[in-house]
Amino acid sequence: MFVDSHCHINFEGLGDRLPQVIKNMRSHSVTHALCVSVDLESLPSVLAVAEAYDNVYASVGVHPDHEDAQEPSVAELVELAEHPKVVAIGETGLDYYRLEGRTIADMEWQRERFRTHIRAAHATGKPLIIHTRSSSEDTLRIMAEERAGGASGPGGVMHCFTEPWAIAEQALAQNFYISLSGIVTFKSATEVQDVARRVPLERLLIETDSPYLAPVPYRGKPNEPAYVSYVGRFIAQQREMPDAALAAATTANFFRLFKIPAPAGV
Repeated sequence: MFVDSHCHINFEGLGDRLPQVIKNMRSHSVTHALCVSVDLESLPSVLAVAEAYDNVYASVGVHPDHEDAQEPSVAELVELAEHPKVVAIGETGLDYYRLEGRTIADMEWQRERFRTHIRAAHATGKPLIIHTRSSSEDTLRIMAEERAGGASGPGGVMHCFTEPWAIAEQALAQNFYISLSGIVTFKSATEVQDVARRVPLERLLIETDSPYLAPVPYRGKPNEPAYVSYVGRFIAQQREMPDAALAAATTANFFRLFKIPAPAGV
Protein backbone atom coordinates (compact mmCIF):
# COMPACT_ATOMS: atom_id res chain seq x y z
CA MET A 1 0.00 0.00 0.00
CA PHE A 2 1.27 3.44 -0.98
CA VAL A 3 0.76 6.91 0.53
CA ASP A 4 0.81 10.24 -1.34
CA SER A 5 2.79 12.53 0.96
CA HIS A 6 2.07 15.73 -1.00
CA CYS A 7 -0.88 16.66 -3.19
CA HIS A 8 -3.28 19.53 -3.86
CA ILE A 9 -6.60 17.77 -4.30
CA ASN A 10 -8.50 20.92 -3.34
CA PHE A 11 -7.38 22.50 -6.63
CA GLU A 12 -9.70 22.87 -9.60
CA GLY A 13 -9.94 19.64 -11.57
CA LEU A 14 -9.53 17.48 -8.48
CA GLY A 15 -11.59 19.24 -5.84
CA ASP A 16 -14.68 19.11 -8.03
CA ARG A 17 -14.50 15.30 -8.36
CA LEU A 18 -13.18 14.23 -4.98
CA PRO A 19 -15.28 11.06 -4.60
CA GLN A 20 -13.77 9.71 -7.83
CA VAL A 21 -10.26 10.81 -6.80
CA ILE A 22 -10.58 8.92 -3.51
CA LYS A 23 -12.03 5.90 -5.30
CA ASN A 24 -9.10 5.92 -7.75
CA MET A 25 -6.69 5.94 -4.81
CA ARG A 26 -8.21 2.74 -3.48
CA SER A 27 -8.06 1.03 -6.88
CA HIS A 28 -4.33 1.86 -7.13
CA SER A 29 -3.47 0.66 -3.59
CA VAL A 30 -3.00 4.22 -2.26
CA THR A 31 -4.39 4.43 1.26
CA HIS A 32 -3.71 7.98 2.50
CA ALA A 33 -2.83 11.46 1.22
CA LEU A 34 -1.61 14.77 2.59
CA CYS A 35 -3.37 17.78 1.03
CA VAL A 36 -0.90 20.65 1.23
CA SER A 37 -1.69 24.33 1.77
CA VAL A 38 -0.25 27.00 -0.54
CA ASP A 39 -1.86 30.12 0.97
CA LEU A 40 -4.20 31.16 3.75
CA GLU A 41 -6.89 32.26 1.33
CA SER A 42 -7.43 28.72 0.06
CA LEU A 43 -6.74 26.99 3.37
CA PRO A 44 -10.46 26.47 4.12
CA SER A 45 -10.74 24.24 1.04
CA VAL A 46 -7.73 22.20 2.20
CA LEU A 47 -9.25 21.72 5.64
CA ALA A 48 -12.64 20.85 4.14
CA VAL A 49 -11.09 17.99 2.17
CA ALA A 50 -9.29 16.67 5.26
CA GLU A 51 -12.46 16.92 7.33
CA ALA A 52 -14.48 15.06 4.70
CA TYR A 53 -12.14 12.05 4.41
CA ASP A 54 -10.58 10.11 7.27
CA ASN A 55 -7.59 9.13 5.12
CA VAL A 56 -6.67 12.68 4.04
CA TYR A 57 -4.58 15.03 6.18
CA ALA A 58 -3.73 18.72 5.82
CA SER A 59 -0.95 21.26 6.28
CA VAL A 60 -0.96 25.02 6.81
CA GLY A 61 1.40 27.41 5.06
CA VAL A 62 2.06 29.94 2.30
CA HIS A 63 4.04 28.94 -0.79
CA PRO A 64 7.08 31.09 -1.67
CA ASP A 65 5.66 31.67 -5.18
CA HIS A 66 2.52 33.34 -3.79
CA GLU A 67 3.97 36.81 -3.42
CA ASP A 68 0.64 38.62 -3.11
CA ALA A 69 -0.88 36.17 -0.65
CA GLN A 70 -1.80 37.11 2.89
CA GLU A 71 1.45 37.17 4.84
CA PRO A 72 1.26 34.81 7.82
CA SER A 73 2.59 35.52 11.27
CA VAL A 74 4.02 32.86 13.55
CA ALA A 75 1.01 33.25 15.83
CA GLU A 76 -1.45 32.78 12.95
CA LEU A 77 0.28 29.64 11.72
CA VAL A 78 0.40 28.22 15.23
CA GLU A 79 -3.30 28.87 15.76
CA LEU A 80 -4.29 27.38 12.40
CA ALA A 81 -2.11 24.33 13.05
CA GLU A 82 -4.27 23.45 16.06
CA HIS A 83 -6.82 21.93 13.69
CA PRO A 84 -6.86 18.18 14.44
CA LYS A 85 -6.19 17.16 10.83
CA VAL A 86 -3.22 19.53 10.33
CA VAL A 87 -0.02 17.51 10.57
CA ALA A 88 2.60 19.86 9.06
CA ILE A 89 3.69 23.45 8.45
CA GLY A 90 4.08 24.43 4.79
CA GLU A 91 4.60 24.24 2.05
CA THR A 92 7.26 26.84 2.60
CA GLY A 93 10.78 27.52 1.41
CA LEU A 94 12.43 29.51 -1.36
CA ASP A 95 11.94 29.76 -5.11
CA TYR A 96 14.30 31.89 -7.20
CA TYR A 97 13.31 30.32 -10.52
CA ARG A 98 11.29 33.30 -11.81
CA LEU A 99 13.04 36.46 -10.63
CA GLU A 100 11.45 38.50 -13.46
CA GLY A 101 14.06 41.24 -13.55
CA ARG A 102 14.80 41.14 -9.83
CA THR A 103 17.88 39.85 -8.08
CA ILE A 104 18.21 37.28 -5.33
CA ALA A 105 18.79 40.18 -2.94
CA ASP A 106 15.27 41.38 -3.75
CA MET A 107 13.79 38.13 -2.45
CA GLU A 108 14.28 38.90 1.22
CA TRP A 109 10.51 38.74 1.67
CA GLN A 110 10.69 35.04 0.75
CA ARG A 111 13.48 34.43 3.22
CA GLU A 112 11.58 36.16 6.02
CA ARG A 113 8.42 34.19 5.20
CA PHE A 114 10.47 30.98 5.32
CA ARG A 115 11.85 31.88 8.75
CA THR A 116 8.33 32.57 9.99
CA HIS A 117 7.24 29.08 8.99
CA ILE A 118 10.24 27.44 10.64
CA ARG A 119 9.53 29.32 13.86
CA ALA A 120 5.91 28.19 13.73
CA ALA A 121 7.10 24.60 13.26
CA HIS A 122 9.26 24.96 16.37
CA ALA A 123 6.29 26.32 18.32
CA THR A 124 3.91 23.56 17.23
CA GLY A 125 6.36 20.66 17.06
CA LYS A 126 4.98 19.82 13.61
CA PRO A 127 7.34 19.04 10.72
CA LEU A 128 8.03 21.33 7.78
CA ILE A 129 7.21 20.74 4.13
CA ILE A 130 9.98 22.55 2.24
CA HIS A 131 9.94 23.68 -1.38
CA THR A 132 13.25 24.73 -2.93
CA ARG A 133 13.84 25.70 -6.55
CA SER A 134 16.99 27.41 -7.84
CA SER A 135 17.65 28.31 -4.20
CA SER A 136 19.18 25.31 -2.47
CA GLU A 137 22.12 27.17 -0.92
CA ASP A 138 19.94 29.76 0.79
CA THR A 139 17.32 27.14 1.70
CA LEU A 140 19.84 24.96 3.50
CA ARG A 141 21.51 27.97 5.13
CA ILE A 142 18.25 29.25 6.60
CA MET A 143 17.28 25.76 7.72
CA ALA A 144 20.56 25.58 9.63
CA GLU A 145 20.34 29.11 11.04
CA GLU A 146 16.79 28.53 12.30
CA ARG A 147 17.64 25.02 13.61
CA ALA A 148 14.95 23.41 11.45
CA GLY A 149 16.61 20.01 11.71
CA GLY A 150 18.81 18.22 14.17
CA ALA A 151 17.86 16.80 17.54
CA SER A 152 15.98 19.91 18.69
CA GLY A 153 14.34 20.96 15.42
CA PRO A 154 10.91 20.09 14.05
CA GLY A 155 12.43 18.36 11.03
CA GLY A 156 10.44 17.73 7.91
CA VAL A 157 10.67 16.86 4.26
CA MET A 158 12.25 18.33 1.13
CA HIS A 159 9.29 17.88 -1.17
CA CYS A 160 9.38 17.22 -4.92
CA PHE A 161 13.16 16.95 -4.69
CA THR A 162 15.00 17.72 -7.95
CA GLU A 163 18.49 18.63 -6.75
CA PRO A 164 21.66 16.54 -7.14
CA TRP A 165 22.86 14.08 -4.51
CA ALA A 166 25.21 16.60 -2.88
CA ILE A 167 22.21 18.73 -1.87
CA ALA A 168 20.28 15.68 -0.71
CA GLU A 169 23.21 14.75 1.54
CA GLN A 170 23.11 18.16 3.21
CA ALA A 171 19.36 17.94 3.79
CA LEU A 172 19.72 14.44 5.19
CA ALA A 173 22.47 15.70 7.50
CA GLN A 174 19.89 18.12 8.92
CA ASN A 175 17.64 15.13 9.63
CA PHE A 176 15.19 15.83 6.80
CA TYR A 177 13.38 13.35 4.61
CA ILE A 178 13.57 13.41 0.81
CA SER A 179 10.34 13.11 -1.18
CA LEU A 180 10.33 12.22 -4.87
CA SER A 181 7.56 12.97 -7.35
CA GLY A 182 6.64 11.79 -10.82
CA ILE A 183 9.68 13.65 -12.14
CA VAL A 184 11.78 10.65 -11.14
CA THR A 185 10.09 8.64 -13.92
CA PHE A 186 11.09 11.11 -16.65
CA LYS A 187 13.82 9.82 -18.95
CA SER A 188 15.85 13.04 -18.58
CA ALA A 189 15.75 13.03 -14.75
CA THR A 190 19.05 11.21 -14.26
CA GLU A 191 20.10 13.25 -11.20
CA VAL A 192 16.78 12.58 -9.47
CA GLN A 193 17.07 8.88 -10.30
CA ASP A 194 20.54 8.87 -8.76
CA VAL A 195 19.07 10.36 -5.58
CA ALA A 196 16.28 7.76 -5.66
CA ARG A 197 18.85 4.99 -5.57
CA ARG A 198 20.97 6.54 -2.81
CA VAL A 199 18.61 8.03 -0.22
CA PRO A 200 18.46 5.82 2.88
CA LEU A 201 15.22 3.91 2.72
CA GLU A 202 14.19 5.13 6.17
CA ARG A 203 14.31 8.75 4.92
CA LEU A 204 12.43 8.33 1.65
CA LEU A 205 8.92 9.56 0.84
CA ILE A 206 6.94 9.55 -2.41
CA GLU A 207 4.38 12.05 -3.68
CA THR A 208 2.44 13.27 -6.69
CA ASP A 209 2.32 17.06 -6.17
CA SER A 210 -0.93 16.58 -8.08
CA PRO A 211 -2.48 17.98 -10.17
CA TYR A 212 1.05 18.61 -11.49
CA LEU A 213 3.92 16.37 -12.64
CA ALA A 214 2.11 13.18 -13.57
CA PRO A 215 4.52 10.24 -13.81
CA VAL A 216 5.07 8.09 -16.85
CA PRO A 217 2.79 6.70 -18.36
CA TYR A 218 0.52 9.70 -17.62
CA ARG A 219 3.12 12.42 -18.22
CA GLY A 220 1.52 15.56 -19.62
CA LYS A 221 -1.90 14.69 -18.24
CA PRO A 222 -3.53 15.83 -14.98
CA ASN A 223 -2.04 14.08 -11.99
CA GLU A 224 -3.84 12.64 -8.97
CA PRO A 225 -2.88 10.74 -5.79
CA ALA A 226 -3.61 7.34 -7.34
CA TYR A 227 -0.58 7.79 -9.56
CA VAL A 228 1.86 7.84 -6.65
CA SER A 229 1.85 4.07 -7.09
CA TYR A 230 3.71 4.53 -10.38
CA VAL A 231 6.30 6.70 -8.61
CA GLY A 232 6.80 4.05 -5.95
CA ARG A 233 7.10 1.18 -8.39
CA PHE A 234 9.59 3.07 -10.54
CA ILE A 235 11.80 3.81 -7.53
CA ALA A 236 11.58 0.17 -6.46
CA GLN A 237 12.93 -0.80 -9.87
CA GLN A 238 15.73 1.72 -9.52
CA ARG A 239 16.65 0.28 -6.13
CA GLU A 240 16.21 -3.32 -7.31
CA MET A 241 13.80 -4.16 -4.52
CA PRO A 242 10.23 -5.49 -4.40
CA ASP A 243 7.43 -2.98 -4.90
CA ALA A 244 5.81 -4.09 -1.65
CA ALA A 245 8.98 -3.39 0.36
CA LEU A 246 9.29 0.12 -1.08
CA ALA A 247 5.62 0.77 -0.38
CA ALA A 248 5.89 -0.50 3.19
CA ALA A 249 8.95 1.62 3.96
CA THR A 250 7.67 4.88 2.49
CA THR A 251 4.28 4.40 4.12
CA ALA A 252 5.86 3.79 7.54
CA ASN A 253 8.06 6.86 7.01
CA PHE A 254 4.98 8.99 6.29
CA PHE A 255 3.23 8.07 9.51
CA ARG A 256 6.42 8.44 11.54
CA LEU A 257 7.39 11.87 10.16
CA PHE A 258 3.93 13.39 10.46
CA LYS A 259 3.27 11.77 13.84
CA ILE A 260 0.06 10.12 12.68
CA PRO A 261 -1.02 6.90 14.40
CA ALA A 262 -0.29 4.20 11.86
CA PRO A 263 -3.06 1.81 10.83
CA ALA A 264 -2.72 -1.81 11.86
CA GLY A 265 -0.08 -3.61 9.85
CA VAL A 266 2.02 -0.52 9.01
